[in-house]
Amino acid sequence: MPLFRRGQARRPERSTERLPPGQKLVRGWPVLHEGPTPTFDPATWSFRVWGEVEAPFTLSWAEFAALPQVETTRDFHCVTTWSRYDNRWGGVSVTELIARARPKPTASHALIHAWDSVGYTTNLAWGDLYRPENLFATHHDGQPLTPDHGAPMRLVVHHLYAWKSAKWVSGVEVLSADRRGYWEVRGYHNRADPWLEERYSYQEDPE
Repeated sequence: MPLFRRGQARRPERSTERLPPGQKLVRGWPVLHEGPTPTFDPATWSFRVWGEVEAPFTLSWAEFAALPQVETTRDFHCVTTWSRYDNRWGGVSVTELIARARPKPTASHALIHAWDSVGYTTNLAWGDLYRPENLFATHHDGQPLTPDHGAPMRLVVHHLYAWKSAKWVSGVEVLSADRRGYWEVRGYHNRADPWLEERYSYQEDPE
């Protein structure tokens, strides 16, 4: 299926194939991120949820690591055109963790913040983030994440391009309106559905 080009009047049809359009299957796990890999210090690491919630909270690494763990196996798709099948992720359920903050009825979006030096963020509509299959992952294929892949913890949003699955997550800011993140203000698509090839902002429907 051709990429949705600037000036097209119609939306592309959503692919039903396992491999999204424009993607190539890989066996390895490429490393891609902006800026240097941050250093993990369990004594200073923290994770917080704040914003449009009734009970904002902050967790230390020891508190986060003690939370109930779940596993899921899903495919993973990067906007740079590689896909990897059957990734086994382990970590903490997004819905279980964020529910502790008691999101307000006004919660419509979230901005994910990272520990890295570039101030990385990525935005998600509430329905894309708040899904039981999404994880704050600490393990991949049975092994702890390596630093280059987001250790000690990264977000995993299976159904969107991988830049939405932020590495080195430090917190979730719950929002009542959308706010674009690091790549989204630099020309990447606001939603990032791989089966619609939502790679770039010019593909977005006009408001």
